[in-house]
Amino acid sequence: MLPLLTCIVTALVLIGGMLPAARADNIVHLAAIEREPYAGAALPDEGYVPEVARAAFARSGYQVQTTFYPPDRARHLAESGEVDGWMPVHADPALKEEFVLSAPLPGDQLGLLKRKDSPTRLPTDAARRPAAALEALAGQRLGITRGSLSGAAAAAVAPLRTERVALDLQNLDKLANGRVDLVMIDKYLAADLMALQRPQYIGKLEFLNPVLFPSSFHLAFPLRGKRHAELQQAFDAGLKALEKDGSLGRILARHGLSVPASPRGKGLRLTIGTVNNPDMQVMQRLSRQFEKTHPGIELEWRVLEENILRRRTLSDLAISDGQFDVVTIGPNEAQTWRSGWLTPITGLPASYDLDDILPNVRQQLTVGDKLYALPFYAESSMTYYRVDLFRQAGLVMPARPTIKDIQHFARQLHHPEKQQYGICLRGRPGWGENMAIVSTLANTFGGRWFRPDWTPEIDSPEWIRAVDWYLDMLRQYGPPNPERNGFNENLRLFANGHCAIWIDATVAAGSLYNPKESRVASALGYAAAPVAITVRGAHWLWTWALAIPASTTKRQAAQEFITWATSKDYIRLVAAEQGWVSAPPGTRRSTYDNPAYKAAAPFSGFVLEALATADPRNPTLRPVPYTGIQVLSIPEYPAIGNLVGQEIAQALTSGQRAEPAMHRAQARTVKQMRDSGYQP
Repeated sequence: MLPLLTCIVTALVLIGGMLPAARADNIVHLAAIEREPYAGAALPDEGYVPEVARAAFARSGYQVQTTFYPPDRARHLAESGEVDGWMPVHADPALKEEFVLSAPLPGDQLGLLKRKDSPTRLPTDAARRPAAALEALAGQRLGITRGSLSGAAAAAVAPLRTERVALDLQNLDKLANGRVDLVMIDKYLAADLMALQRPQYIGKLEFLNPVLFPSSFHLAFPLRGKRHAELQQAFDAGLKALEKDGSLGRILARHGLSVPASPRGKGLRLTIGTVNNPDMQVMQRLSRQFEKTHPGIELEWRVLEENILRRRTLSDLAISDGQFDVVTIGPNEAQTWRSGWLTPITGLPASYDLDDILPNVRQQLTVGDKLYALPFYAESSMTYYRVDLFRQAGLVMPARPTIKDIQHFARQLHHPEKQQYGICLRGRPGWGENMAIVSTLANTFGGRWFRPDWTPEIDSPEWIRAVDWYLDMLRQYGPPNPERNGFNENLRLFANGHCAIWIDATVAAGSLYNPKESRVASALGYAAAPVAITVRGAHWLWTWALAIPASTTKRQAAQEFITWATSKDYIRLVAAEQGWVSAPPGTRRSTYDNPAYKAAAPFSGFVLEALATADPRNPTLRPVPYTGIQVLSIPEYPAIGNLVGQEIAQALTSGQRAEPAMHRAQARTVKQMRDSGYQP
């Protein structure tokens, strides 16, 4: 009888966990549907639409709780009154009987995708007369995804020769293989699908400008809900306030989406896409000095979370959208985007002193004899630790710790009851987030991504041991919800005294040793990145560099800016404003020869040695066909790195061991490499 009662109680708890929590007057429960890149549980802040919902309701004193459901389920929950509303929805007349819709916010950007070798073009007045533009293409086969069109778009394609499929990805495959001539699709969705799932199509497909059917999203509140009018008014008022003070545009920009045009000044405007790391935020602030000395140039900044930056810059190039004039990239992009995507850097003034750039860093941005980006800062990886905590526990960190050392230290120093965690590591999924640390672990455990014939090898015993170590460390000795933490989150945790050990980028040393930014500046120690069975590939080499997309029409101004931002003068400007400890590291020999920098940055010699000894050409114990330590210089790596990172993050949150996750990742990687033509 007792087991049966236990089962009943467990079932009731589980069912209760699936229902919304009891509502307080100021809590708004919204059901959301996956609609990447606009809304999605895996997106930063759940995507732009949920962030706008939270921000708009907050203006009226409400808090929003969002749960993602399949579309039919989300609508049913709203209709039945189990939630207060659902999002994002289009202004479908069929909703009027059951729902009241909010004021509009920017939505889909529907248009046409075609093969680059197709001569099809849209007339210049296509945005004003989209139906007529489509009518002129009536003889061509148009791919449509079921349920993706509404309103004017659905009416315009009704008389055309359409072929409908269940998934947008199927349409891309049909287009690439010549089974349809055009695809009607949201431009950001098309770009993301190519960047993350079909990298082999980049350069083969392009989006036809202009967008034909820009649509709006709404929140839908059920008429049977007691608060539907109250909530509609509160959201609409909040949205109006967000539009008025520019917050809506800033939210769109943070997600890398089109921002409503702002009034133009008299100068030429450069749009700069960069990551939201501390050094880049300093660059944005100090760029006022550049604008003073270049009065004809205005700078518009898109400072993005790391995963969004990588997705949006690659997807921007994938569809030749031309959203950026300057982009922040790494070595793998410099090596793989060179063919027609990036503008070579030439004609630098003698005062720039290109020979001052550290050879190992310059090499990562050079193909043949052409330089494709200028390094803003460069980094390797290292182990940070709290000297005071080690001393109190009677522990001594070796200069080159082993994996077993780190595990032992983390176990001894893990005191979650005091918000002191044994170790912090990147857990957020992404090819530049969790995979940065996981790849170096796989290397030092003796693993490799591919055999010399490009056969994937990421479910090997070496990979599984490395990933199991990583999972165990974060589950047993890491902070809560480690899957949410990337570089910036872990930097804040360590700087605020919550991590005993952190293995990550050497660039963080400038912030951690700065007492204005770090509570642990006086108790900070450092050592090499840990080693398992080989030092080869145990520490990485990376540079955030500034590049000029070939699509920009403002090349000269763009090069003037990136020359300024990576110059000796800029480094001296940062030192004057922030102190030498915060100077951009890893790029120039003159910085490391400077006595003031050496005095302020006790880690400088260690970092210089780590940069010099990291060898992307020999990253593993056994032979490989690629270059790159934590990031591979092949076009497919962003897609592969993301999918493997997602599998590992899912294992982390679900409690799985590494083996099943790596088997799934292996199968998906095998398929990607076959689709890309690496293997028959």
